[in-house]
Amino acid sequence: MSIAQCLRMISRADGGDGFLGERLAAELFGMLLDGGVEELELGAVLGALTMRPLGSSELSGFARAAAARSVRLSDAGVQLGRGVLPVSIPSYSGSVGQPNLMPALALLLARFGVPVLVHGPLEAQGRVAGAAVLRELGVLPSASLPEAQLALAAAEIAFVPTALLSPALAQLIALRARLGVASCAQMVARLLDPFAGGALRLVPACDALERAAFAAALEGNAGQALLFVGAEGEAFPAPHQRPAIDLYRGGERHVLFDAEAGAAGPMPAAQAAADARAAARWTGQAIAGNAPLPPPLANLLACCLYGAGYSDDFNHAKAIVAVRTHAFGASQGVPDLLARA
Repeated sequence: MSIAQCLRMISRADGGDGFLGERLAAELFGMLLDGGVEELELGAVLGALTMRPLGSSELSGFARAAAARSVRLSDAGVQLGRGVLPVSIPSYSGSVGQPNLMPALALLLARFGVPVLVHGPLEAQGRVAGAAVLRELGVLPSASLPEAQLALAAAEIAFVPTALLSPALAQLIALRARLGVASCAQMVARLLDPFAGGALRLVPACDALERAAFAAALEGNAGQALLFVGAEGEAFPAPHQRPAIDLYRGGERHVLFDAEAGAAGPMPAAQAAADARAAARWTGQAIAGNAPLPPPLANLLACCLYGAGYSDDFNHAKAIVAVRTHAFGASQGVPDLLARA
């Protein structure tokens, strides 16, 4: 099917259950990734797709095409001796109205000895990128996949730029600067599986519509994933909200937390500033035990420990988070922890 025909179908659709169908969506997105579409037509397709929500079959097809063109890291030597999975965290939206607390989640998981791979662009187009906060904390982007693999094998944290995992997808994401808006490529990137099923993926949605599309894409998937509405689409919940968090294992959905609107109270004063340096400063305080974790972030940390297999019992995982996050500061200072990361 030609690009013109696809454009007509996209323009007629109102977002339902995948008007292109999964097969055609995979074919179309594969053409975009392979450079088989002229620049004018590429802009038209991406622009048309931003005018409505993606259908679930469309998202599944796009993700299948991206997966076929992405490199994979090995989980051999990454899983801990007792079978704890590495955790894959996407960082594609950045934050503007609140501090980016994703790095706090990543570093706390690494403090538990869980290998963490964060992937995303180095910049966030005027927003505070996760990469910028991690850089303030001494976690620099991996220069190569072997370098990232070594860090993960040591049960530490690695930031892998999208360009190392999927150069073509990174180029589509970079078009945000020229188009002025995020495209469907950011959604597809949040479904990337750098370990081909060997990791726990965090899948943050921007809103309820995206959450529904992601849920349909994860059904029947053989891997493990945590689905929730993230703060501005980043992989952490807003401190003043407690979103529902679902665990997908082998395509089956398990509800870990139900949504509790407005249950967490106001944002702590220490988190009021939204720039990278302030977010890094608060992260250091939280890891040292000098600043309490917002309850939604503690909830997500417990879900990660349970989903990754650190604990076989969810209530036990919640208890571990409640006790040990306060003990980190007494047992190990922030400089030592960050040097380890």
